[in-house]
Amino acid sequence: MRNRLLFLAALALFLLAAVPGSASAVDYVPGEVIVKYKGAGASKQLDIRDGRTVRQKVAELRQDPDVAYVVPNYLAHASGAFYPNDPGFHRQWNLAGPFGINMPDAWGIARARHAPGGRGAVVAVVDTGVAYRSYRRYRRAPDLRRFVPGRDFVDGDRYPFDLNGHGTHVAGTIAQTTNNRLGAAGIAYRARIMPLRVLDSEGAGDTASIAKAIRYAAKRRVDVINLSLEFDSSVRAAQIPDIVSAVRYARARGVLVVAAAGNQADAVVAYPGRAPGVLAVAATTYNGCEADYSNAGSDVDVSAPGGGVDAPNADNTWDASHCRPDDSGHYIYQQTFTSGIRHFGLPGGYEGTSMAAPHVSAIAALIVATKRLGSHPSPHALELQLEGSARDVGPSGFDGRYGFGLVDAAAALR
Repeated sequence: MRNRLLFLAALALFLLAAVPGSASAVDYVPGEVIVKYKGAGASKQLDIRDGRTVRQKVAELRQDPDVAYVVPNYLAHASGAFYPNDPGFHRQWNLAGPFGINMPDAWGIARARHAPGGRGAVVAVVDTGVAYRSYRRYRRAPDLRRFVPGRDFVDGDRYPFDLNGHGTHVAGTIAQTTNNRLGAAGIAYRARIMPLRVLDSEGAGDTASIAKAIRYAAKRRVDVINLSLEFDSSVRAAQIPDIVSAVRYARARGVLVVAAAGNQADAVVAYPGRAPGVLAVAATTYNGCEADYSNAGSDVDVSAPGGGVDAPNADNTWDASHCRPDDSGHYIYQQTFTSGIRHFGLPGGYEGTSMAAPHVSAIAALIVATKRLGSHPSPHALELQLEGSARDVGPSGFDGRYGFGLVDAAAALR
């Protein structure tokens, strides 16, 4: 018995060595410990009422000679799934709801493969910039922590600060810090973000800046480039040759390019999503229906949660049973600006294929980090894995609303 108690004490010390709230920490009930007193028949749960942390209370009670052992009240989860303790996670239907992307199981798989949260992968976010650093009037988003150097192609400098909030939200979906009792969760929470600013404070940007950013990222061997931006559906490839060429260059360098399908409810995918070599992402809702704003067509590759209201679809069995256009929509929640660039929270209002695309980019980062397809999977291999593991929604097989289906992170890693 004594050896068993020594083992339990050593195990508890090992577990407490992890920083509480870090992605690798073991989760436990806050404000509570389990104590076994010598000579007592059973252990008991003890509420901490003196303001001490769990760590402090455990250390204090271990000094009591009458205590046989004291440990936090650790939490277990079924089937190896990982459920983070971020307070905003319960609002992220897109990650763990019936028509989310199955992240708890995916996180568990990534951890088992020694790549928790996509550790080692790099994703370039070509957008309005990212709140990546505290500098002068700017503040880093408290729940974003891992970056590689980027660039501002709007102002032409090395400081791609976000003045809009869109890029910070997108970066959060990909890599927001997870299981730290702050904000919400990110899909590839240990991946690093390369912030590349091509859109101004109003969310507008030009062809030249976007093309330069794509080439910049590709030259630096990122794993994925996320383009949560679109041109009008009337724009053709001949009008944006620099972007089409940049995408071709990135693909030749082994980089997967993921883009939003567009938010104009058109029957064609908007560029750059329609460009050859780009994985175009349509948007789905809380009900698993096509979003009413999402572009569609034969160039849609996969779909992912984008939030919003259901499209009024009823021409096939799936849509007839899932689309409820009279229901109010659900937003996609990630940490970004609230009342200004120095204030952060989980604001509502974010929906769109811009929100859908980073789900796919982040899953791709997990595939890369876990070496599911080997050390250096090609963009084509990543596309096949994402498409082949997607959940078939909408009409059976490939279709112009959902592409190959709703992406499933766990299935993509299995």
